[in-house]
Amino acid sequence: MERSTTTPPPPFLYQQMIKGRWIGRIFIYAIGLFAAAGIAIKAYQSPPLFVNQVVNGLQLGFVYALIALGYTMIYGIVKLINFAHGDVFMVGAFVSYYAISGFELHLWLLALIPGINPAFGLIIGTISVILLSMITCALLAVTVERFAYKPLRDAPRISALITAIGISFFLEYFGALPFVFTPNFITYKRPFPISIWYIKDGIHSLEAGAAPPDGSILFSNILIIIILTSLLLLVLLQFIVHRTKIGKAMRATSYDKPTARLMGINVDGIISITFAIGAALAGAAGILYATAYPQVVFWMGITPGLKAFVAAVLGGIGSIPGALVGALIMGQAEVLSASYISTPMRDAISFSILILVLLVRPTGIFGEPEREKA
Repeated sequence: MERSTTTPPPPFLYQQMIKGRWIGRIFIYAIGLFAAAGIAIKAYQSPPLFVNQVVNGLQLGFVYALIALGYTMIYGIVKLINFAHGDVFMVGAFVSYYAISGFELHLWLLALIPGINPAFGLIIGTISVILLSMITCALLAVTVERFAYKPLRDAPRISALITAIGISFFLEYFGALPFVFTPNFITYKRPFPISIWYIKDGIHSLEAGAAPPDGSILFSNILIIIILTSLLLLVLLQFIVHRTKIGKAMRATSYDKPTARLMGINVDGIISITFAIGAALAGAAGILYATAYPQVVFWMGITPGLKAFVAAVLGGIGSIPGALVGALIMGQAEVLSASYISTPMRDAISFSILILVLLVRPTGIFGEPEREKA
């Protein structure tokens, strides 16, 4: 008897699953088009308001990008979702707060050289505060990695994930102690004075306390500083990853740890460096976020951390450009939904993006399916 070479038809349940997946995708696309059409109509009715919201979304998105880069780097190396990363961001914000309010680190150059240009002194002082936050967060992340994550390197992933959640709770409620950060909301003192401009028949400076003209587009020096700092750190990270020996070792470790060890790479050291770089970026994001939204509290890292995680998944977790693109999309989605739908809906829509991405394209925008290594 000849053996049949025809492929048997797929099971009924499988057919229904495929059909349900396509129905779900069509439903998701319909919702997306409906929301985009609604926003487009309102944007047509008031273009300046829409542009102002886009500017606010850019400001928020670039902050999310710095946090998302830490998520995507750590996942790319050790395949761990470090849910304590948002709390490292919180620590960075508090370190900068105490450096500015308690020690006036942003004024050290002005105090050391009284005749120096005040603007130049504030720039150097602000950079010093950012560097202090980045170094502190890097040291914290390396300590956590060595004592909490390294012993679980060969354990099941769920063990490391539960540990990351435990570290997150520890950092939050340790920071809430009265002799640490306190459980109170604290007004953040900016390291530099805020300047606001508006665009209407040219770029004009807005005087303190004055109302902008109707139909004008507002932006501040905070927006410029956030965008420039984020882009500078992103370019620096890309240079480290693609143009240095450490970056080459990081890519080799991400691809195949046993083979990287055989080639003489200190895999444990590379993992610690990766945690340090990701945490340093989160520390920079902490001071930028607190400068833009001047209030700090011990649980301030939860929501930005989770939204940055969604941004990393949206862009393709493990992809550095994907983290930036996903974060910018998240910033726009959050701000536009708060402006044109309702403020409580911004979080619902932001986290719904995670569900939609996992349903439609689980690898994200720039992500690729994992390939089996020979």
